[in-house]
Amino acid sequence: MTRRTAVVVGLVALVLLALAWPTTTLRLLPWLLALALVVGGAVVALRTGVNDVLRRVRGERADADRRGTGGRGGRGGRGAQPRVPTWLLLTAAAVPVLLLAATVVVHLGSRPTLDAFYAAPDPDEVPSQAGRVVRQEPFTTDVPDGAEGWRILYTTRDAAGEPALASATVVAPAGRPEPLPAVAVGHGTTGVARPCAPSASGDPFAGAKAALAQVVAAGAVAVTTDYVGLGAPGRHAYLDGPAAGANVLDAVRAAGEVRALAPTTVVWGHSQGGHAALWAGRLAPSYAPEVGVVGVAAFAPATDLTALVRDLSGPGGDRVLNAYLAVSWDETYDLGVREDEGWLAAHLADRVASRCLVGRDAVAAWAAASQLRGPVLGGDDLDRAEVAERLAANTPAVPDVPVLVAQGGADVVVRADLQRRWVAERCAAGETPRYVEYDGLDHGSLVADSSPLTAELVAWTRARLAGEPATDPTC
Repeated sequence: MTRRTAVVVGLVALVLLALAWPTTTLRLLPWLLALALVVGGAVVALRTGVNDVLRRVRGERADADRRGTGGRGGRGGRGAQPRVPTWLLLTAAAVPVLLLAATVVVHLGSRPTLDAFYAAPDPDEVPSQAGRVVRQEPFTTDVPDGAEGWRILYTTRDAAGEPALASATVVAPAGRPEPLPAVAVGHGTTGVARPCAPSASGDPFAGAKAALAQVVAAGAVAVTTDYVGLGAPGRHAYLDGPAAGANVLDAVRAAGEVRALAPTTVVWGHSQGGHAALWAGRLAPSYAPEVGVVGVAAFAPATDLTALVRDLSGPGGDRVLNAYLAVSWDETYDLGVREDEGWLAAHLADRVASRCLVGRDAVAAWAAASQLRGPVLGGDDLDRAEVAERLAANTPAVPDVPVLVAQGGADVVVRADLQRRWVAERCAAGETPRYVEYDGLDHGSLVADSSPLTAELVAWTRARLAGEPATDPTC
């Protein structure tokens, strides 16, 4: 590659890179140009000095000066006008080319693909009651040894209280036909687009997976909903409490058509799922008393949504989760927060919301979020009456059953101090959760297989299913 070609290729790649990553380019280009000037100047100065020393040693300086003034531009004249080394030009051209190639790979993503199971059924095939199976088939992805699984499409309700469809998985110990208790699970954030359903991914039981395998082996049926809008057709209402709670409870109702269930259920959930679990516990007595919820375990749950969103909109806040909430709530409640931030912010937020927190697609989501100059939902938005009312309305209370709230002390997504404050407020309101905080654990490691939460959660769940009284409430 000639120097001229290197310059042209580098400039073209830089222009394309700027179009793909406008904010990052504006932030980094001045620093990159300054670095190039410093490095290039240092290389030229060093090369000039070395050439000068060599000419002095060889006694060629005078001869080189004479040839330089002779107008023919001989060898010495060329040496007196050093050029930027070819390797430096090639490196400068290669950097934007490589970044552009990485951009293409990132934007290809790796979202799960939805097969025909998730397609909308014929309306005549859909029962009018919530908690009924529309479609079912065997499911084997990551099902524990000694267990059998199914995935189901079932009826439930959406954030407007209207009939809707959701998908879920059901996992039961093999060779146990008698009615067994259920452990209903709300999953953590995977995205807000249809392909982000955990049952469509290669890791459908992420979040306390080891504990789930143990309770299934001990004789419980695991029921894990994808929520409305993830997998099945519909709109996902991110952190809408009543909708998520109904999705969890209706999944258990529907699972009873696939596998005989006893009227005894413990509800689990991590992060977004912890929020869903708390709401399911609150709704159960009036919405689905036959499910028999006897306990709720929430791990790093989204609780005080006003405080949480202020965190997400502040310096260092998670721009992906902020964009998910802005896009989902705009579409669910017609709040118009994206438009308030301008067309570029709205476009970037939509790009983030089209991606899942799965594999390479998560990198694409974070990369798109890095182009946002600030939070999509934040600032003055939080002072708007309709936004403030939605945040308050979707903040959960503690159900009137034994409740375990587990929190990592090093969590930067749902901070421990915010969780402690919420627990104190619930205690002051006369509620009695049990709060356990694990020092050094963050949002992900709290539910890792090796987490100390695993053993405590399994023991706590077995006690609830056995009808033992709860002990050691925090309040």
